Formats: sequence, structure tokens, C-alpha cells
Amino acid sequence: MTVTYIGGPTAILEYAGLRILLDPTFDAPQTYTSDGEGLVKTTGPGVAVDEIGPIDLVLLSHHEHEDNLDAAGLELVRRLPLTLSTAKAANDLGRPVIGMDCWETQSVGGVTVTAAPALHGPPGIEPIVGPVIGFVLEAVGEPTVYVSGDNASLELVRHIAERFPQIEIAVLFAGAARVPSIDAALTLTSRDAAEAARILGVSRVIGLHTEDWAHFSESRDHLEAAFAETDLLVDTPRGVATPIA
Repeated sequence: MTVTYIGGPTAILEYAGLRILLDPTFDAPQTYTSDGEGLVKTTGPGVAVDEIGPIDLVLLSHHEHEDNLDAAGLELVRRLPLTLSTAKAANDLGRPVIGMDCWETQSVGGVTVTAAPALHGPPGIEPIVGPVIGFVLEAVGEPTVYVSGDNASLELVRHIAERFPQIEIAVLFAGAARVPSIDAALTLTSRDAAEAARILGVSRVIGLHTEDWAHFSESRDHLEAAFAETDLLVDTPRGVATPIA
């Protein structure tokens, strides 16, 4: 298994023979105003969209915010064979996006993908920010992988750990994203990411969603500090395929 960090929440996992793209964002730096919050992208992707190579599957935690799916990412999704996301994303975007309900599974190649619950902020936030999901990946002879998506709820992490006690690798979207209209972190804080890793009992953590956007209130440095007393956090240099040992 390898991970190639591209920027923000975007990475490529090479897992069980598949190349899996997470939350595609490939636009140049700019300001977005479509959701009224003025999201500012500060840095472009570490790998250009036309240089990422073949992709077998996209896992899209949600589609309504540009820091998880931007214009170039959406154009790419429309060209690729399969994207798994929320039911609302499938309804809004159409094929090749397939919507999944929580705990529903899809088989892709030799990989079983299970949709995991996620909450993009405090309880009751769904009518404002829309639905979000995470994913659990399983394959024969491979470690079980949890991809959090834009989840901020440790309670949901506990539910996932109870259902999948064998998770070995966690891909955690951190950064404590904040916007002026909501007085709460919309993704995991660095401390919560470390607690999520403890709850899950994982041996390795891939940290995403800490860079490249102005509304991420905690940086990669904060995440590294939260994991400083462990050897869980994988070093993910931008644009480099890194083995997950």
C-alpha cells in the first residue's frame, strides 16, 4: 500500500491493486463564494490533474464544498469510471457517481468499500453543511483502512471502531476547519485526530486536510505535535508515492 499526498484532502491510495483517489481538488489557488463563506485556496496541487495516472475509483466524502471537490476535480470525476459518495451527491451529479447509505457496501475489484457515518461539524449541522460519509476498505491479505472524510465526531469514530475492530490504518481529515457562520470545528482537531487513532487502535495514520486552505485553523505542524509521542503518523511529502509500512 502507498499514499501520494496531493494537497488539502486529496490523495491517491494504491490498495489491493486499485488506485483510489480521495476528494479530488486540483484547481489553482483562488477564492470561492458559491456557499457564501468565501473559501480561499492558498496552494495548488502537488500533482497536476493530467499527471496523476490512471484512477480506478474515487471516494468522495461530499460534493458541496470546493475544498473537497473543486471545478477541476468535478471535471475529472465525470471522466473516471466510478465515484462512491453520498446519496445526495449521486442525485446532484449523476453518473458515474453512486450514492451510498451508511454501512452499505460496494465491491470494486477485490476491495469491499463500506460507507461509514460522518458528521461535518457539531450535532444538528447537517441541514447547513449537507451530508458527508467516510469509508472503510477491506481486501483479502490487506490491512483494513478507514477514511474519515470531513468527520468531526469522535462518537461516530467509536461506532466505526466497534463495527470494524480490525482497522489498522486510518486516513484522518484534520485541520479543524472553521467558517465565520459556525462556531465549531467542522473537521477533526489535531487532538481529536490523535484520540480517534487511539479509539480505532490503528498502527498507522495518514493525516490529510491540514494545508492549502485558509479556513483550516490547524496546520500540519499542529497535527504532528498531537502525534509527537507516537510513531503512528506517516510522513507524506507532497507528490511522492510513500509506502505505508
